[in-house]
Amino acid sequence: MGKRKSSRKPVTKVKARLPTIFDCVYCSHEKAVEVEMNKQKMTGTVRCRVCQASWTTTIHALSAPIDVYSDWIDACDLAASKAAGTGAGRAG
Repeated sequence: MGKRKSSRKPVTKVKARLPTIFDCVYCSHEKAVEVEMNKQKMTGTVRCRVCQASWTTTIHALSAPIDVYSDWIDACDLAASKAAGTGAGRAG
């Protein structure tokens, strides 16, 4: 009589985590920007530890820190384009 064939246990996959600390747009320091999310007040705050730059926006239930950071980057690009006189809403 033979032994029953044993099966391998399934290998657990390591889930990739999204970053929560980012690079600053203003002072160009790496890993200096932290994102704080207050789900009760529905606000997300981006704050640089080096140059003290900060920005606050509204969030929703599915928002992640990377979403708040990318919104900050978009707002910085929009402000820079308006300052240069090439606003996104202009015709011509």
